[in-house]
This record gives sequence, C-alpha cells and structure tokens, in this order.
Amino acid sequence: MSRLGTITRRTFLGLAAVAAGGIAVGYYYYRKPYPNPLEDGLAEGEVTFNPYVKIGTDETITVIAPRAEMGQGISTTLAAFVAEELDVTLDRVRVEHGPASYAYYNAALLEEGGGFNFWDDSFTAETVRGMMGGAGKMLGLQATGGSTAARDGFDRMRQAGAAARTMLIDAAAARLGVAATELETENGTIVHEASGRSLTYGSVATDAAELSPPSEVRLREPAQWKLLGKPQPRVDMLDKVTGAPIFGIDIREPDMLFATVRMSPVFGAKPIRSDLTAAEAMPGVVKIVPIESTYGSGFGVIAENTWAAFKAAEAIDVEWGEPAYPATHDAIVAMIADAARSGDAAAMRDDGDVDVAFADAPPERVIEAEYSVPYLAHAPMEPMNCTARLKDGVLDVWAPNQMPVLVRWFCSDIAGVPGERTNVHTTSMGGAFGRRGELDYALYATILAKETDGRPVQVTWTREEDMRRGVYRPASAGLFRARIGDDGLPVAVDMRIAAQNMMASLTSRLFPSLPAGGSDPAITDGSRNQPYTIPNYRVSEIQVPLTIPVSFWRSVGNSVNGFFHEAFMDEIAHAGGIDPVEMRRKLMADFPAAVAVVDKVAEMSGWGEPLPEGKARGFAFTLSFGSWCGQVVQIADTPAGIKLEKMWIAVDVGTALDPGIIETQMTSGAVFGLSAAMGQELTFTDGKVDQSNFHDFDAVRMHQAPAFEVAILQNFHKMGGVGEVGTPPAAPALANAIFALTGKRIRSLPLGKEVAFA
Repeated sequence: MSRLGTITRRTFLGLAAVAAGGIAVGYYYYRKPYPNPLEDGLAEGEVTFNPYVKIGTDETITVIAPRAEMGQGISTTLAAFVAEELDVTLDRVRVEHGPASYAYYNAALLEEGGGFNFWDDSFTAETVRGMMGGAGKMLGLQATGGSTAARDGFDRMRQAGAAARTMLIDAAAARLGVAATELETENGTIVHEASGRSLTYGSVATDAAELSPPSEVRLREPAQWKLLGKPQPRVDMLDKVTGAPIFGIDIREPDMLFATVRMSPVFGAKPIRSDLTAAEAMPGVVKIVPIESTYGSGFGVIAENTWAAFKAAEAIDVEWGEPAYPATHDAIVAMIADAARSGDAAAMRDDGDVDVAFADAPPERVIEAEYSVPYLAHAPMEPMNCTARLKDGVLDVWAPNQMPVLVRWFCSDIAGVPGERTNVHTTSMGGAFGRRGELDYALYATILAKETDGRPVQVTWTREEDMRRGVYRPASAGLFRARIGDDGLPVAVDMRIAAQNMMASLTSRLFPSLPAGGSDPAITDGSRNQPYTIPNYRVSEIQVPLTIPVSFWRSVGNSVNGFFHEAFMDEIAHAGGIDPVEMRRKLMADFPAAVAVVDKVAEMSGWGEPLPEGKARGFAFTLSFGSWCGQVVQIADTPAGIKLEKMWIAVDVGTALDPGIIETQMTSGAVFGLSAAMGQELTFTDGKVDQSNFHDFDAVRMHQAPAFEVAILQNFHKMGGVGEVGTPPAAPALANAIFALTGKRIRSLPLGKEVAFA
C-alpha cells in the first residue's frame, strides 16, 4: 500500500497548521525565535541569557526545565543539558519549570506523527518529520508527552548553555583585557591560567547579558561530556524525601478556600433532577456552583476546608441522565469485539497481498485468535487538583499539568482575561501517565475562582471522582490470523484492531466545533510499526463509535498492541515449532538494532537453558517511542499462585543520557505494564464505572514485583525515548510465560481473571 495511505488526520492538520501558521509566508518567520519569557520576571541582580538560563550576581544559577516533572526524572536530564555546556555541576544550579510560553514548544512531539516507521530515513520521511517539527514550533505547543522531552531538548538546551558560557567568557575577556581564547571555565569560574586571575559567572553576568548571543556555538562531543552519559543525582530528590511542598495539592495561599467537584458519572449526561438544599446547609459550605463544560456536567462545592467540600458533595441529591453508549459492561465489550470481527477496516500497514496469501492456505497451516484489553484509569497517587485565583483582572493557576500553554489558553478564556494576564504555575506531580495532559481540573478550578470574590480556591478531587469521572485508556479488541509456512515462519499475518478514536475523543473535549474524523494512529501503534519482515503483513484499524472519554495513557496505543502483537507472535512461534526468540531473530534480521536487543536479553536471562519444574519464562519485544525494548520474565508456580521471580530488560535508546534514570524508567514502565496485565480493568454498570479506589483497581505491590536486571544499549543512530518504553512488552512477556508454564493461552487482560498471582 502507498505510504500516502497512512498519512493521518493528525498529520494533515499539523501540516495545515504549518502553512497557516507561518512557513507559507516565509522561512524567516519559522526561524524567528519566540520572545524570552524570563525577561519580565527577573529578581534584583539577576539576568537572563535565553529562555533556559538565569544567573544572579549572588552566583545563583537557575536552569529552566520546561517539561512536567511527574517522577520520571526529566528535570534532572534537562538541567544536565544546560549544565553540561555551561560547565557547572548540577549541585550548582537551581531548577525551575518556568512559565507557560511558546518559547518552550515541543517540536519532537509532532515529528513522528507522519505515519512513517521510526527506522525510515528516506527523503520523504525526513521531509515530513521536518515539516511536522516546524508545525510544533508554529503551534508553540508546550507539552510533556510521547517520551519526547529529552529528545526535544537535547540540542536546544545544550545550545542555550553553550551560548551563555560563550557570553560569560566574552564579558570576562573584556574585563581582564585578554583574548577570549585564553580563557577556560571550571564549575562557574572563568580562569586565565597564564596570569592566575579568575572571575566568577556572577561577577560578569550583568556585562555578559548585554552582549549579543553567538550566532553559532560548538557543543561538546560525547567523549568530552562530564555529566551526560553518566548517572546524576536527581535534582528533585531532596525535596521529595523531606516532604517539601512541591506538588499541586500542597499549594497554600492566603485567605484560600477549598473545593471539590461532583460530575456526572454517566459520560455526556446532564442532571435531570437535583436538590442542593441539604448540601448547602452543611457546616463550612460557602457556595455550590453548577458546572457545564465539554468535559461534563455537574457541581462544584466551595467550602472552608476540603473535608467539608467532600461531605457536601456527597450530600447533593441528584439524578443523572441516561448514557448515549451501551449501559452494561457486556454490551460495551461485545460492541468492540463485533467491530474487530466485521467492522469497516482501513489498512495502516499492507505489505504484499494478504488475501491472496490466505486464499489457498491449508486449514492446518492457519491459526486464528481473538484478543481484548479493557478500559484503564490512570490512577496517579496524587488525585486531580488545581488552585486558581481571579483577582484584579489577573488569573493565577497553580496546576500539576502537562500542557501549560493549553491551560493558559482555555482558562484565560473562561475567566475572561487576556492570556498575558494569566499566569500558569506548573508544580511537580504525584504521577500523571498522560492524565494531566487533559484540562478538566484546571477548567473547573477557573470556573469556581470566578465565584470567590478574588479569594484563591483549591479544587481537590476525591479518589472516587478521579476514578469514575476521568478519561481512560481505550478498551480494544483484535482479530488475528496467520499462515504458517513450511519452515515454521509466518507467510502472512492479518491483524484487525478495533478501538475508539482517541484523537477524535480529545478533539471533542478541547475543540468541539472541529470535525473529528480521520484515522487515529494510536489504534494500531505497536502492531503496524514493528521491525518484522513478513512477506504479507496487514494491520487494519477499525473505529468503534463509543462516547466514553478516552485519552493518552502511558505508552498510549503501544500498551494495547504490545500485548496483541507479541502474544500472537508467541502463538505463531509455537504453532510453527520454532523457539520464540529464534523466530524473532529471523523475522528481525533486517534490523540489527532489534536483533542486538533480542540477543542481549536472551543472554541476560539464560534463555534456552533448562529450568526446574514449575518455572517458566516468557519473551516479548516492542519498538516504541524510538527505543527498541526486549523483556523476559521468569515465573514460578507456588501454592499461593504464580510468582513473578525476575524480569530482564534490554533496551536500545540510541544515546543514553542518564543510565540511572533510564534503568529506573524501564523498571517503572514494566511495573506499570505488569499492574495492568495482572489485575486492572474498568467495568460498567448502568453506564457508570464500577471501580472507585485502589482496593478495586490496585497496582503491583512490592512483594509481587519481580527482581529486575536492565541492560542499556546504544546501537541505533537516532535517540529514542525512555518514560513509556518499558510498559508495552510487560503484559505479553507475562502472558507468554504463563502459557509456557501452564499451557494456557490467555488472550484477554487482566490475566488475574484466569490465574491467581502470589
């Protein structure tokens, strides 16, 4: 099939935005930088060199790391980019998230949105990536997601540090009356070795800031790195272990009110009857405000404290409307499964001629299977919250969020104040996993701030509200078949994958006036773009017209298709009588980076070596977010159930910026994937989510987690992401291990519905 057939609606809109936003009217506008947002908020004695660096005459060095810190360590890596080229150690810098600003656009977030495989370096693929990156700049979208933060900041933030260092050296050269080439830097000091004189960065910062930035800078080669490529102490660790008030839920402002929301648990439904009398009469209640938004309908309860708001919200007597989707869980699941079997399909990958390959296949050489996964909540430890204050025509929003510019756009519109009079203060986050890329919590806080006469109001969701009125990882179903050749390898594979259009769902909440059709690459991500060479290989998308709100979830579509694709590949290997790892080696022979990962994780785990009775291993591989990840999990049959003993992970990230953070993110991602695989699902009764808290939507506990061993490779020529990469292979590796142990092929998650875990 032509590559043009995989160009998605997101690609089209992105390219259209480039043309509408500026590239069409001249390259100059594309190259022109956004204004430095730090210039208007400098402290006395402080200067700024660019959007990423501030230096004070008191020697304080501040680095702006403008991506959300949700526990993944990105503030450390981004700070290291600047510190590396500024030639200071991380303990010399203070790290801030910084303001909402177009200057902090994320170009990398859109670069891979053109439907091309990550390994495709063709002229067309690179051209589209360049245009999509240009769209990212034109849109000015400051966003954290898609495991792109480090990739996006790698060049830009190192250049910022190098430019500041050059300006400081030039200012010192003028002060000392020597050539700049005679000066060196060492951890915040500029040294003239010949004369023994030196100047600190702070002493020349004011002079340096008056100079013009260099038009070009020379960045350090990896062999010269002092910080990058080595594990660094986390810049946020001290605050976290000492309980510093760094999270959104910690915000305290003078004269603050507290609030919560109670939104319709039937998505899209409005109250058809309500009585607020009892709730309004409760002690501490200030006001109850109706809420109508694109996210839902309900009530906001403003009170003198959070507990009073919670209890009053419970006391609201309300009857909600009926769902516009099937009311029962079984009906929802059946609708998705029926779509996978017989819905209209669009091929997202179509190599060879699949229909011809199956036409004359002997029945005994064809295998077929149906797979499914449920809706999932994000369930971050810190529930949704936001604090807002509308006073004297200025809106301040304190929000643990992944999209500061969008928060500013939408909240300023609700408050009726200009964007330049809207301040978004992005806090650290107690988990996010994509959930804080949505805006509902910030919109609700702004709506309630309009009702408090200038007093700040902190809106905190109950855990039940967070679980039952959120946005979810889409449920999905797939119909899979393969023809096995005489050599045991697949001759043809046909994959039909059905799910809701996540991009359309998101558009309906943020831009409801826009059309919401077109393809959604998330439906097939992790199946259509894997490094397998199979002569006839088709992966099709089927959209399911459900209106349950769905959105980004850690690893997005890869979390679904990692399970579908790799569990079915394991079925193919066993049907063909081939070792699962050996089959991957043969099918991935055209991709050396993939084979190296497979070889490494097989070596680490002792794959192929005999195991004692009652133990087994499972293997899975997924290329996602530019990184090639293989996992092997070893399990044991015990009287208490199946015990996860150990997991080995090999990952090729292209360039390893901080091996310590990479290792923790691989294990974190794997635990996230194992949690979903073992026991998590959302079910529905009367159109409402049944689950409400961690007692019925639990994560892997410490005693259940396997021991981990991680190997980091750097073979591929492009840098990959880290934060989500460990999640997709975890579920299929475990499912494949269960098959190896028990002979039972489980094709539906969570696995805990079929087997018991210790």
